[in-house]
Amino acid sequence: MSAMTSYAPPAPYPAVHTPAAIRPRRRVPSWLKLFLSGAALWAATVVITFATGNVNLVPTVILLGSFLVPVTFVAFAFARADGVLTAQRIFTAFVVGGVLGVLGASVLESALLRQPSGLGFVGVGLIEEAVKLGALWLLARRLPRYTVRDGMVLGAAVGFGFAALESAGYAFTSLFTPGGLSLLNVVETEALRGALAPVGHGLWTAILGGALFATAARTRSGRPRPRGSVLGWFLVVSALHAMWDAAGIVAVWLTLLLTGTASQLRMVELGQAPGVTQAQVHVYTVLNWGLLAADAAVGVLLLWLRWRRQGRRAPAGTR
Repeated sequence: MSAMTSYAPPAPYPAVHTPAAIRPRRRVPSWLKLFLSGAALWAATVVITFATGNVNLVPTVILLGSFLVPVTFVAFAFARADGVLTAQRIFTAFVVGGVLGVLGASVLESALLRQPSGLGFVGVGLIEEAVKLGALWLLARRLPRYTVRDGMVLGAAVGFGFAALESAGYAFTSLFTPGGLSLLNVVETEALRGALAPVGHGLWTAILGGALFATAARTRSGRPRPRGSVLGWFLVVSALHAMWDAAGIVAVWLTLLLTGTASQLRMVELGQAPGVTQAQVHVYTVLNWGLLAADAAVGVLLLWLRWRRQGRRAPAGTR
Protein backbone atom coordinates (compact mmCIF):
# COMPACT_ATOMS: atom_id res chain seq x y z
CA MET A 1 0.00 0.00 0.00
CA SER A 2 1.54 3.29 -1.05
CA ALA A 3 2.39 5.90 1.52
CA MET A 4 -0.22 8.52 2.24
CA THR A 5 0.67 11.96 0.91
CA SER A 6 -0.26 15.14 2.75
CA TYR A 7 -3.22 17.05 1.33
CA ALA A 8 -2.78 20.71 0.47
CA PRO A 9 -5.91 22.80 -0.09
CA PRO A 10 -6.17 24.44 -3.49
CA ALA A 11 -5.05 28.02 -3.76
CA PRO A 12 -7.95 30.50 -3.61
CA TYR A 13 -9.19 31.91 -6.86
CA PRO A 14 -7.83 35.32 -7.62
CA ALA A 15 -10.22 38.17 -7.02
CA VAL A 16 -12.15 39.00 -10.15
CA HIS A 17 -12.44 42.71 -10.79
CA THR A 18 -15.38 43.72 -12.92
CA PRO A 19 -14.18 45.95 -15.73
CA ALA A 20 -15.58 49.45 -15.55
CA ALA A 21 -17.02 48.99 -19.03
CA ILE A 22 -19.42 46.24 -17.92
CA ARG A 23 -20.37 47.60 -14.49
CA PRO A 24 -24.07 48.54 -14.26
CA ARG A 25 -24.53 52.21 -14.85
CA ARG A 26 -26.78 54.36 -12.79
CA ARG A 27 -29.98 54.95 -14.71
CA VAL A 28 -30.88 58.50 -15.50
CA PRO A 29 -34.47 59.14 -14.33
CA SER A 30 -36.95 59.37 -17.18
CA TRP A 31 -38.22 62.75 -15.94
CA LEU A 32 -34.68 64.15 -16.08
CA LYS A 33 -34.21 62.84 -19.62
CA LEU A 34 -37.49 64.48 -20.54
CA PHE A 35 -36.40 67.81 -19.08
CA LEU A 36 -32.94 67.80 -20.64
CA SER A 37 -34.19 66.86 -24.10
CA GLY A 38 -37.02 69.39 -23.90
CA ALA A 39 -34.69 72.14 -22.69
CA ALA A 40 -32.30 71.41 -25.57
CA LEU A 41 -35.14 71.62 -28.09
CA TRP A 42 -36.42 74.87 -26.59
CA ALA A 43 -32.93 76.43 -26.58
CA ALA A 44 -32.36 75.35 -30.19
CA THR A 45 -35.72 76.83 -31.22
CA VAL A 46 -34.92 80.12 -29.48
CA VAL A 47 -31.49 80.37 -31.14
CA ILE A 48 -32.84 79.57 -34.61
CA THR A 49 -35.73 82.01 -34.19
CA PHE A 50 -33.35 84.80 -33.22
CA ALA A 51 -30.96 83.91 -36.03
CA THR A 52 -33.53 83.65 -38.81
CA GLY A 53 -36.17 86.09 -37.62
CA ASN A 54 -38.82 83.54 -38.56
CA VAL A 55 -41.94 84.53 -36.58
CA ASN A 56 -43.60 81.23 -37.50
CA LEU A 57 -41.37 79.62 -34.85
CA VAL A 58 -42.66 81.86 -32.05
CA PRO A 59 -45.59 79.51 -31.19
CA THR A 60 -43.09 76.66 -30.85
CA VAL A 61 -40.97 78.76 -28.49
CA ILE A 62 -44.03 79.62 -26.40
CA LEU A 63 -45.43 76.09 -26.22
CA LEU A 64 -42.13 74.36 -25.49
CA GLY A 65 -41.11 76.92 -22.88
CA SER A 66 -44.49 76.98 -21.15
CA PHE A 67 -45.04 73.21 -20.96
CA LEU A 68 -41.48 71.97 -20.32
CA VAL A 69 -41.28 72.35 -16.54
CA PRO A 70 -44.95 71.46 -15.81
CA VAL A 71 -44.77 68.28 -17.89
CA THR A 72 -41.45 67.33 -16.29
CA PHE A 73 -42.84 67.64 -12.77
CA VAL A 74 -45.97 65.69 -13.68
CA ALA A 75 -43.75 62.86 -14.94
CA PHE A 76 -41.71 63.08 -11.72
CA ALA A 77 -44.86 62.87 -9.59
CA PHE A 78 -46.46 60.06 -11.63
CA ALA A 79 -43.52 57.77 -10.88
CA ARG A 80 -44.34 58.13 -7.17
CA ALA A 81 -48.08 57.41 -7.32
CA ASP A 82 -49.54 54.51 -5.35
CA GLY A 83 -50.53 52.38 -8.35
CA VAL A 84 -54.12 53.21 -9.31
CA LEU A 85 -53.45 56.23 -11.51
CA THR A 86 -52.78 55.49 -15.18
CA ALA A 87 -50.83 57.54 -17.67
CA GLN A 88 -54.07 58.22 -19.54
CA ARG A 89 -55.75 59.62 -16.43
CA ILE A 90 -52.74 61.79 -15.64
CA PHE A 91 -52.71 63.13 -19.21
CA THR A 92 -56.44 63.82 -19.02
CA ALA A 93 -56.04 65.63 -15.72
CA PHE A 94 -53.21 67.74 -17.11
CA VAL A 95 -55.05 68.78 -20.29
CA VAL A 96 -58.74 68.73 -19.35
CA GLY A 97 -58.20 69.86 -15.77
CA GLY A 98 -55.90 72.66 -16.91
CA VAL A 99 -58.34 73.88 -19.57
CA LEU A 100 -61.34 73.72 -17.23
CA GLY A 101 -59.34 75.60 -14.64
CA VAL A 102 -58.27 78.52 -16.85
CA LEU A 103 -61.72 78.80 -18.43
CA GLY A 104 -63.53 78.74 -15.10
CA ALA A 105 -61.11 81.23 -13.56
CA SER A 106 -61.44 83.59 -16.51
CA VAL A 107 -65.24 83.60 -16.33
CA LEU A 108 -65.45 84.02 -12.56
CA GLU A 109 -62.71 86.63 -12.29
CA SER A 110 -64.24 88.77 -15.03
CA ALA A 111 -67.66 88.53 -13.37
CA LEU A 112 -66.66 88.95 -9.72
CA LEU A 113 -63.47 91.03 -9.78
CA ARG A 114 -64.41 93.88 -12.09
CA GLN A 115 -63.21 96.64 -9.77
CA PRO A 116 -59.56 96.41 -8.66
CA SER A 117 -59.15 96.55 -4.90
CA GLY A 118 -56.89 95.45 -2.09
CA LEU A 119 -58.89 92.22 -1.85
CA GLY A 120 -58.27 91.37 -5.48
CA PHE A 121 -55.39 89.03 -4.67
CA VAL A 122 -57.56 87.19 -2.14
CA GLY A 123 -60.34 86.87 -4.72
CA VAL A 124 -57.99 85.50 -7.37
CA GLY A 125 -56.58 82.96 -4.92
CA LEU A 126 -60.03 81.76 -3.86
CA ILE A 127 -61.39 81.57 -7.41
CA GLU A 128 -58.44 79.82 -9.05
CA GLU A 129 -58.02 77.27 -6.27
CA ALA A 130 -61.77 76.60 -6.29
CA VAL A 131 -61.95 75.92 -10.03
CA LYS A 132 -58.91 73.64 -9.89
CA LEU A 133 -60.41 71.75 -6.95
CA GLY A 134 -63.68 71.37 -8.87
CA ALA A 135 -61.86 70.08 -11.94
CA LEU A 136 -59.90 67.60 -9.80
CA TRP A 137 -63.05 66.29 -8.13
CA LEU A 138 -64.72 65.87 -11.52
CA LEU A 139 -61.80 63.92 -12.96
CA ALA A 140 -61.34 61.64 -9.91
CA ARG A 141 -64.87 60.29 -9.56
CA ARG A 142 -64.42 56.71 -10.78
CA LEU A 143 -61.10 55.56 -9.37
CA PRO A 144 -61.21 52.05 -7.83
CA ARG A 145 -59.27 53.15 -4.73
CA TYR A 146 -58.24 56.46 -3.21
CA THR A 147 -55.03 57.27 -1.35
CA VAL A 148 -53.68 60.61 -0.21
CA ARG A 149 -50.57 60.26 -2.34
CA ASP A 150 -52.59 59.56 -5.48
CA GLY A 151 -54.63 62.64 -4.67
CA MET A 152 -51.47 64.70 -4.49
CA VAL A 153 -50.20 63.34 -7.81
CA LEU A 154 -53.50 63.87 -9.62
CA GLY A 155 -53.86 67.31 -8.07
CA ALA A 156 -50.37 68.20 -9.24
CA ALA A 157 -51.33 67.16 -12.79
CA VAL A 158 -54.35 69.50 -12.75
CA GLY A 159 -52.35 72.34 -11.22
CA PHE A 160 -49.44 72.03 -13.62
CA GLY A 161 -51.82 71.89 -16.57
CA PHE A 162 -53.30 75.17 -15.34
CA ALA A 163 -49.80 76.62 -14.88
CA ALA A 164 -48.66 75.60 -18.37
CA LEU A 165 -51.63 77.21 -20.08
CA GLU A 166 -51.37 80.33 -17.93
CA SER A 167 -47.65 80.66 -18.71
CA ALA A 168 -48.36 80.32 -22.43
CA GLY A 169 -50.83 83.19 -22.13
CA TYR A 170 -48.35 85.42 -20.30
CA ALA A 171 -45.62 84.58 -22.81
CA PHE A 172 -47.90 85.41 -25.72
CA THR A 173 -48.90 88.73 -24.14
CA SER A 174 -45.27 89.68 -23.49
CA LEU A 175 -44.53 89.27 -27.19
CA PHE A 176 -46.31 92.52 -28.03
CA THR A 177 -44.60 95.78 -27.05
CA PRO A 178 -45.06 99.41 -28.18
CA GLY A 179 -41.94 99.01 -30.31
CA GLY A 180 -43.16 95.83 -32.02
CA LEU A 181 -42.69 92.11 -31.37
CA SER A 182 -40.13 91.20 -28.70
CA LEU A 183 -38.92 87.62 -28.63
CA LEU A 184 -36.56 88.53 -25.79
CA ASN A 185 -39.55 89.35 -23.58
CA VAL A 186 -41.02 85.93 -24.37
CA VAL A 187 -37.81 84.12 -23.44
CA GLU A 188 -37.39 86.07 -20.20
CA THR A 189 -41.03 85.51 -19.22
CA GLU A 190 -40.85 81.77 -19.86
CA ALA A 191 -37.52 81.37 -18.08
CA LEU A 192 -38.82 83.14 -14.97
CA ARG A 193 -42.18 81.37 -14.90
CA GLY A 194 -40.52 78.02 -15.58
CA ALA A 195 -38.18 78.51 -12.62
CA LEU A 196 -41.10 79.39 -10.34
CA ALA A 197 -43.59 76.80 -11.67
CA PRO A 198 -42.67 73.98 -9.23
CA VAL A 199 -43.78 76.06 -6.22
CA GLY A 200 -46.95 77.51 -7.72
CA HIS A 201 -50.19 76.02 -9.04
CA GLY A 202 -48.94 72.42 -9.12
CA LEU A 203 -47.85 72.56 -5.48
CA TRP A 204 -51.07 74.18 -4.23
CA THR A 205 -53.40 71.80 -6.06
CA ALA A 206 -51.30 68.81 -4.96
CA ILE A 207 -51.95 69.78 -1.33
CA LEU A 208 -55.66 70.12 -2.08
CA GLY A 209 -55.71 66.77 -3.90
CA GLY A 210 -54.28 64.99 -0.88
CA ALA A 211 -56.91 66.57 1.36
CA LEU A 212 -59.72 65.67 -1.05
CA PHE A 213 -58.68 62.02 -1.41
CA ALA A 214 -58.26 61.71 2.36
CA THR A 215 -62.01 62.21 2.74
CA ALA A 216 -62.70 58.99 0.81
CA ALA A 217 -61.79 56.91 3.87
CA ARG A 218 -64.42 58.76 5.90
CA THR A 219 -67.39 58.37 3.52
CA ARG A 220 -69.69 55.41 3.16
CA SER A 221 -69.41 55.40 -0.60
CA GLY A 222 -65.61 55.45 -0.51
CA ARG A 223 -65.57 58.52 -2.76
CA PRO A 224 -63.87 61.84 -1.99
CA ARG A 225 -66.16 64.62 -0.82
CA PRO A 226 -65.36 68.32 -0.28
CA ARG A 227 -65.94 68.32 3.49
CA GLY A 228 -64.73 70.46 6.36
CA SER A 229 -61.09 69.35 6.27
CA VAL A 230 -60.97 70.05 2.54
CA LEU A 231 -62.39 73.52 3.16
CA GLY A 232 -59.65 74.18 5.69
CA TRP A 233 -56.90 73.15 3.29
CA PHE A 234 -58.63 75.13 0.53
CA LEU A 235 -58.36 78.28 2.64
CA VAL A 236 -54.70 77.53 3.40
CA VAL A 237 -53.66 77.12 -0.24
CA SER A 238 -55.80 80.10 -1.27
CA ALA A 239 -53.90 82.19 1.29
CA LEU A 240 -50.58 80.93 -0.09
CA HIS A 241 -51.77 81.79 -3.60
CA ALA A 242 -52.92 85.28 -2.57
CA MET A 243 -49.65 86.02 -0.74
CA TRP A 244 -47.66 84.85 -3.75
CA ASP A 245 -49.54 87.21 -6.06
CA ALA A 246 -49.35 90.09 -3.58
CA ALA A 247 -45.61 89.72 -2.86
CA GLY A 248 -44.67 92.54 -5.22
CA ILE A 249 -47.13 95.04 -3.71
CA VAL A 250 -46.23 94.04 -0.15
CA ALA A 251 -42.53 94.46 -0.99
CA VAL A 252 -43.21 97.99 -2.28
CA TRP A 253 -44.97 99.01 0.93
CA LEU A 254 -42.30 97.43 3.13
CA THR A 255 -39.59 99.23 1.15
CA LEU A 256 -41.33 102.58 1.67
CA LEU A 257 -41.89 101.89 5.36
CA LEU A 258 -38.25 100.92 5.89
CA THR A 259 -36.46 103.39 3.63
CA GLY A 260 -39.04 105.94 2.47
CA THR A 261 -38.46 109.66 2.98
CA ALA A 262 -41.10 112.11 4.16
CA SER A 263 -41.57 113.48 0.64
CA GLN A 264 -42.03 110.00 -0.81
CA LEU A 265 -44.63 109.07 1.80
CA ARG A 266 -46.41 112.37 1.17
CA MET A 267 -46.62 111.63 -2.55
CA VAL A 268 -48.07 108.20 -1.79
CA GLU A 269 -50.74 109.81 0.40
CA LEU A 270 -51.63 112.08 -2.54
CA GLY A 271 -51.96 109.07 -4.83
CA GLN A 272 -48.83 109.83 -6.82
CA ALA A 273 -45.94 107.52 -7.65
CA PRO A 274 -42.79 108.70 -5.86
CA GLY A 275 -39.34 108.53 -7.37
CA VAL A 276 -37.10 105.86 -5.90
CA THR A 277 -33.38 105.53 -5.39
CA GLN A 278 -31.18 102.70 -6.62
CA ALA A 279 -30.74 101.51 -3.04
CA GLN A 280 -34.51 101.27 -2.65
CA VAL A 281 -34.72 99.20 -5.82
CA HIS A 282 -32.24 96.74 -4.28
CA VAL A 283 -34.22 96.62 -1.04
CA TYR A 284 -37.43 95.99 -2.97
CA THR A 285 -35.83 93.15 -4.95
CA VAL A 286 -34.56 91.45 -1.80
CA LEU A 287 -37.92 91.80 -0.05
CA ASN A 288 -39.89 90.60 -3.07
CA TRP A 289 -37.81 87.47 -3.57
CA GLY A 290 -37.69 86.88 0.17
CA LEU A 291 -41.49 86.91 0.40
CA LEU A 292 -41.77 84.54 -2.57
CA ALA A 293 -39.19 82.21 -1.04
CA ALA A 294 -40.98 82.18 2.32
CA ASP A 295 -44.32 81.45 0.64
CA ALA A 296 -42.79 78.64 -1.40
CA ALA A 297 -41.05 77.18 1.66
CA VAL A 298 -44.33 77.00 3.59
CA GLY A 299 -46.07 75.25 0.68
CA VAL A 300 -43.27 72.74 0.14
CA LEU A 301 -43.09 72.00 3.87
CA LEU A 302 -46.85 71.35 4.06
CA LEU A 303 -46.71 69.02 1.07
CA TRP A 304 -43.65 67.18 2.36
CA LEU A 305 -45.11 66.65 5.83
CA ARG A 306 -48.38 65.33 4.42
CA TRP A 307 -46.54 63.07 1.98
CA ARG A 308 -44.31 61.61 4.71
CA ARG A 309 -47.30 60.89 6.95
CA GLN A 310 -48.84 58.62 4.34
CA GLY A 311 -47.34 55.15 4.01
CA ARG A 312 -46.99 53.95 0.45
CA ARG A 313 -49.99 51.71 -0.15
CA ALA A 314 -50.43 49.25 -2.97
CA PRO A 315 -54.10 49.17 -4.00
CA ALA A 316 -55.53 46.07 -5.57
CA GLY A 317 -55.88 47.72 -8.96
CA THR A 318 -52.50 48.42 -10.49
CA ARG A 319 -51.65 50.25 -13.61
